[in-house]
Amino acid sequence: MKDFSILRIRLLSITILCVALLFISKLYMIQVVRSQEYRDRADRQYVRPNQSVFDRGTIFFVTKDNDRIAAATLESGFTLAINPKQITNDIDVYEKINAILPLDKDDFLVKAGKKTDPYEELAKHVPNDIGLKIDALKISGVRIYKDRWRFYPGNTLASQVLGFLSFKGTDLKAQYGLERQYNEILSRNTDAVFANFFVELFSNINKTVLKKEDLEGSIVTTIDPIVQGTLEKKIADLQTQYKSKLTGGVIMNPKTGEIYAMGSSPSFNPNTYQTEKNISSFGNPMVENVYEMGSIIKPLTMAAGIDAGVVTPETTYKDAGFVTLNKSTFYNFDKKGRGVVNMQEVLSQSLNTGVAFVVSKLGDTAFRNYMYGYGLSEKTGIDLPNEADSLVKNLKSPREIEYATASFGQGIALSPIQTVRALASLGNGGLLVTPHVVKRIEYRVGISRDVSYPEPKRVLKAETSTTITKMLVTVFDKALLNGKIKMEHYSMAAKTGTAQIADGHGKYLENDYLHSFFGYFPAYDPKFIVFLFTVEPQGVEYASHTLAEPYSDIAKFLINYYQVPPDR
Repeated sequence: MKDFSILRIRLLSITILCVALLFISKLYMIQVVRSQEYRDRADRQYVRPNQSVFDRGTIFFVTKDNDRIAAATLESGFTLAINPKQITNDIDVYEKINAILPLDKDDFLVKAGKKTDPYEELAKHVPNDIGLKIDALKISGVRIYKDRWRFYPGNTLASQVLGFLSFKGTDLKAQYGLERQYNEILSRNTDAVFANFFVELFSNINKTVLKKEDLEGSIVTTIDPIVQGTLEKKIADLQTQYKSKLTGGVIMNPKTGEIYAMGSSPSFNPNTYQTEKNISSFGNPMVENVYEMGSIIKPLTMAAGIDAGVVTPETTYKDAGFVTLNKSTFYNFDKKGRGVVNMQEVLSQSLNTGVAFVVSKLGDTAFRNYMYGYGLSEKTGIDLPNEADSLVKNLKSPREIEYATASFGQGIALSPIQTVRALASLGNGGLLVTPHVVKRIEYRVGISRDVSYPEPKRVLKAETSTTITKMLVTVFDKALLNGKIKMEHYSMAAKTGTAQIADGHGKYLENDYLHSFFGYFPAYDPKFIVFLFTVEPQGVEYASHTLAEPYSDIAKFLINYYQVPPDR
C-alpha cells in the first residue's frame, strides 16, 4: 500500500511538471517567438480586413567583433487610403492631407472622384509619425492601415549579394541574391500555428518532420559591413578612374570559404530598385558571369606542373618569345624572347611560352585533370542563385594549341568566384573549399544552427602549396611594379592578369582587355584572399597599373582592421 502511494505521488509530480513545461513553452511562444504577431493583433484597428501585415525574416551582416548589423529588415508605417463614398469636399480633404504629406493633386482628385469605389490607395510606406498625424485629423473617409515593407539600411551596400523583393502582378516575389536563395526560410506564413517548440529542439531540422513554418527564420551572413564598404569604395573609385564597363572584387577566407565582402560596380539601391535604368546591375557578375581571366591562371598551371613533379622553380627552358602549335602562333605579352629562363621567371615576367612549356611536360590529359581538380569544370556550390557554368570545352580539344592557351587563361571562361576558389587552393595547403555567404540560420522557434558546407577536397600536395606560394611571394616582392608595393613585415603572394576579350566571332578585340589581380596573405598562413578585376579600363594597358595599388590599399586596411600580426 505504501509503495502504491509513493507511485501515485511520483505520477502526480510528473504530471505537474509536464503541465508546467507546457505552460512555459506556451509563454515562450507568445512572449518571444510570436511577440510581433500579437503586437500586430493589438494594432488591428489599423489592419485591413482579410489582409495580414507583411512579415519576413532578417538578414544580418556581422562585424569582426560578432556585432550583428541588419542588412535586410522591416520598416513599419502605414498605407494611406480613402473611401471616396464618404468624402463630400474633395478639395478640402486634399488640402488637409497635403499639408502633412505632399500628394499629387490631380491624382488625388481622380481617385476621390470614384464615388462608387469604397477603397482607393493614396500612398504606401507612409512613416509612422506622418500617418498618425493624418489619422488624428479624423477626416471622414480617410483611413490609415498598418503597413510593413522590406528595408535595406545600407542602401547600396552588398545589394547584389542581398537581392530584393518586387511585385510580380499582385504577388511579392524574392528577386536575386540571398532574398531569393533563402526565400523559403525568410518568408512568413503569418496565419500558421507553430508546432511544438520541443519538436524543433530535438529534431535534426528534418523537413520531412517539421512544418514549413517551423523552418522560417533569419539568416546571419559572413559579410562584414566595414570590409564590404571598403571594398565597394575601392571598386567604385576604380570604375570612375578608368571608365570601365564593370569592376568587381571578392574578399574571402581561403581556408574556410567565408566571404567577407563581394561586390561590383555599377551597383544599385534595393530600396529604390524601381527607379533603376540599368537593370543589368541587379545581377551578381561575381557569380553569374564568366570571363577569360588571363595570366592569373598561370599559377594554377605552374602548381600543377610542380605537383606532378615535371618542373621545379629552378627548371629552365628556352624562351623564343612565341610558340606555334597546330599552325597557330601565340606570343609573350611583349612578343620578346628571354633566352634560357627558369620557372620563377615565368611567373615573375608572366611568360605565356613558359606555362605552355609546363603543359608540354605535363601532357594534355594530366593538365586537364588538374584544371578539373581545381573545380574549373563545375559550379562552386556558393549559396547564391544563378551561378554560371564555366566554358572549358577547350580542355577536351584534340589540338595542343587549346591546352597551351588555357595554361595562361585564354580560351576558357570562368566566373570570378570560381576563379577565387581555385586560387585559394594555392595558399591554403592545396584544398578546394566551398565559398559561402551565410553561416547561421536562426529559426523562429527560438533555436539556431550553423550552416554546414562540404569538407574541403585536396587538389594539391601541401608541399606544392608552399612552393607555389614562395614563388608568388617573389613575384610580389620583386617583380610587381619593381617591388614598389612590397610590405617589409608581411608576406604577400600575388599575380596580375591582363586578358584579351573575345569579340564573339572567334577573334579577340584589338585594344580592349580585362584586368585581374589576386593576392593572399600572410602568404604562408593566409587569412584573406583578395580578388579584383575590371573590364575594358580606358587609358591603361596592364593590370599591374590598374589593380596592384588598390590591392595594396585593401591589404593594409585588412591588416589594420583585423590586427593581423606581422609574419616576417
